[in-house]
Amino acid sequence: MLRRLTPQVLGALVRRYGNFDAAEDAVQDALLAAAAQWPDRGRPRNPRGWLIRVASRRLVDRLRSEEARRRREETAAALTPRDEFESPPPGEGRTPSEDDTLTLLFLCCHAELSPAARIALTLRAVGGLTTAEIARAHLVPEATVAQRISRAKQRIKASRVPFGPPPREEFAQRLADVLQVLYLMFNEGYTASSGPELLRADLAAEAIRLTRAVRRLLPGDGEVAGLLALMLLTDARRPARTGPDGSLIPLAEQDRARWNREAIAEGVALVSGALTHSRLGPYQLRAAIAAVHDESAGAEDTDWAEILALYELLIHFAPGPMEHLNHAVAKAMVHGPEAGLALLKELDEDGRLAGHHRLDAVRAHLLEMAGDRPAARAAYARAAGRTLSIPERRYLRARAARLAQ
Repeated sequence: MLRRLTPQVLGALVRRYGNFDAAEDAVQDALLAAAAQWPDRGRPRNPRGWLIRVASRRLVDRLRSEEARRRREETAAALTPRDEFESPPPGEGRTPSEDDTLTLLFLCCHAELSPAARIALTLRAVGGLTTAEIARAHLVPEATVAQRISRAKQRIKASRVPFGPPPREEFAQRLADVLQVLYLMFNEGYTASSGPELLRADLAAEAIRLTRAVRRLLPGDGEVAGLLALMLLTDARRPARTGPDGSLIPLAEQDRARWNREAIAEGVALVSGALTHSRLGPYQLRAAIAAVHDESAGAEDTDWAEILALYELLIHFAPGPMEHLNHAVAKAMVHGPEAGLALLKELDEDGRLAGHHRLDAVRAHLLEMAGDRPAARAAYARAAGRTLSIPERRYLRARAARLAQ
């Protein structure tokens, strides 16, 4: 619950006081106070209000010690809240939200910040991801992400960006960044990049909740619909993705009877409508790929030729390393493992994937398909040594051990 409330509380403080960096520190103080007091005293009837009150007191104390009276009075003048997104973009109606999370999302994606800084700051402030998790999601050094976040906060403070809806002329650009943040949030929730658990269900659920909220604001946007469809179609497999002991079960071995059919039906309807009525985009293509998997009766029934065609379209829209990696898998499934391995040789030159466990894991899988058991075993072992996810490490080591028999 605290993870879900954190961006709401931070948004409320930034709205009232305008000092992003100090607000974040005050929210952390309030979360620590909650962790210390709630287990003994019980959870308050209004946890969000309690956190806002405590964080506000901490922030005001800091402001009083750091700023002159004139500055304090100016800050206090901003205490009156405004409804979230009071002025909608052209053609779209909006409903005031119960929290400020969406406004915080768009604030962090302000045009004053560089694209990389927007994404990093939003993942930190709204997604609650650590600097290390953000770095792994972007395949960049952790120190680089820390610098981006620090500079972004300073820039927002210096420019005195108002806490409110983006100007109409900036809305489209900010929306693209918001969707990318939500996508990365969901990915970290569906496959945690580190730690003892494969899933962070609360983070994935929050990403879905926020994407639904964005869709209510923009019901006619095809990429918003595509992203929501992708999340639903992917999350539908979650019940079958782990064993009773939390171990990873790969897609091909999952019990599809346990998949969430209601979520699949909603996701398929969303992406079908978007592909029919909207301009094509990468989230719609990713959702279409997920739909092919979800609508297959079994792994052996998967239409890999259709998936390959969709990936070949996707890498034109989003030619990132992970898209190329997945494209190599699809090509191997259609044209044989050697075709996929040839594509992996090209990815070996991509510095963003250097040392990444997924490249080794895919190579191991294709080598196993090709019948090269010793090379596959070595690649599985390398992948296991590089991942920080304990369930993934156990799975990869088990695959390597099986090939040693």
